[in-house]
Amino acid sequence: MRYPVIKNRALKNVLSALAVAGLGFVLLNVAFIVDAVYQSAARGLIDLLVPAKELMKVRWYPPLMHISFAVLIGLVSWPVLRSKLADLYKATYLIVPLAVAYATIGMFLYRWPAAVFGAGGLFGFGSLYFIHRAKKPWLYYYSLFLTTSVMAAVVILGIDI
Repeated sequence: MRYPVIKNRALKNVLSALAVAGLGFVLLNVAFIVDAVYQSAARGLIDLLVPAKELMKVRWYPPLMHISFAVLIGLVSWPVLRSKLADLYKATYLIVPLAVAYATIGMFLYRWPAAVFGAGGLFGFGSLYFIHRAKKPWLYYYSLFLTTSVMAAVVILGIDI
């Protein structure tokens, strides 16, 4: 039998929302650091075979590096989101794969803002459909709304990640 630490439901919900936003921000920063380490390590290994400076001139190399990181995030996210962790932790972690997906959409379509919003909207509604169909608690919706809002603001304000 579980004994809730916080008995006031409204306070518990507010604190959960703050935890998702705060810890999600921390996780995003960790993901950016992991991306930098991953990119550096991959370039170091590739540099053993081919000079990395030469590869950076090849048009498909930078997108390939980002896609490989996005795939890595997806592979890590799958077991985390399917685990028996509490919904608070999974909803918090959900911010990372959502932000990576939105960033990937933005990176590949940045020349066409309408396409960024169109593809981002399709991804957002697809995610919303999945969350609804899986009957996830409100924290998952909140994570999706928070991430979507922040990434849309990034595009609208022209912020470079």
